[in-house]
Amino acid sequence: MHVIRITPRGYCHGVVGAMNIVQSAVNDPTLPRPIYIVGMIVHNRHVVDAFNSEGVITLDGGSRMALLDQASGGTVIFTAHGVAPDVRRRAAERGLYVLDATCPDVTRTHDLIRDRVAAGYDIIYIGRKGHPEPEGAVGIAPSRVHLVEAEADLRTLTLTNDRIAVTNQTTLSQWDTAALIEKIKARYPTAEVYNEICMATQLRQQAVAELAGEADLCIVVGDTRSNNSNRLVQVSEEIAGTPTKLVSDVSQIDIKWLFGKHTVAVTSGASTPSAITRSVIDYLEQFDESDATTWGRKATVADALILPKPRIAVRGVTNVVS
Repeated sequence: MHVIRITPRGYCHGVVGAMNIVQSAVNDPTLPRPIYIVGMIVHNRHVVDAFNSEGVITLDGGSRMALLDQASGGTVIFTAHGVAPDVRRRAAERGLYVLDATCPDVTRTHDLIRDRVAAGYDIIYIGRKGHPEPEGAVGIAPSRVHLVEAEADLRTLTLTNDRIAVTNQTTLSQWDTAALIEKIKARYPTAEVYNEICMATQLRQQAVAELAGEADLCIVVGDTRSNNSNRLVQVSEEIAGTPTKLVSDVSQIDIKWLFGKHTVAVTSGASTPSAITRSVIDYLEQFDESDATTWGRKATVADALILPKPRIAVRGVTNVVS
């Protein structure tokens, strides 16, 4: 089977940085134990399981504040998605040792929100409800930052402030975001727009928009909770017009999808380990519809291929909250 390897794909700089912080913490015997991650370090179950095998405890399934309260001493790591200021304060009050793995692109958005709120602005923040990145951004100034996911949310929003700034979650569809921004501008013509979709997200989406259309099927390798992976599926289907499947690894490929197909495009979310994507590509390239011996799929990938080797001392790369 012919495979189109869409690039760029896989880890972005924010994910690499966050994973390196966790791995460095694991290898630093001076850090207080146990080590907790407040939420999934990145939205990929393979990465979370690999760190769990290293003794790291991932707290998941609630707000960052609720998760933080489950940590009983030791070290806590804030994820790439960022956290609200009150979560940082609670960690300090409880005497927890904190490492901050917030993506620099998310930090830039937080700084923008602080700056505009200090200047008297209300913020319309475009983001996905229930996702940890908007949770952290809105938490900077809950009464002044207004989360909008769709046009229906905009219709219920009434702002009388003539100073309005618009920004967004870093991993959204650039096309959906642009359409919603146009509607916001129609309602609030003086609104200042700061598009904060990160470059890694934009480049991956643009590549899929340009190349997925050459394939009979597109496979996006990523976790179902990964917003950027889900947006790649959306771009492939809605912009490139190609039937698309999201799989977490090669074991989730249904061979029925491949029958009658000649060309398959493959890409992966920004938090997907390269080894997982390579196993998908390798499987597809050897797949032969007429040869049942090529149909078998294996999902086993060694943790050593998923986790990064610590490159620098943990204290040299983290923002420690005291």
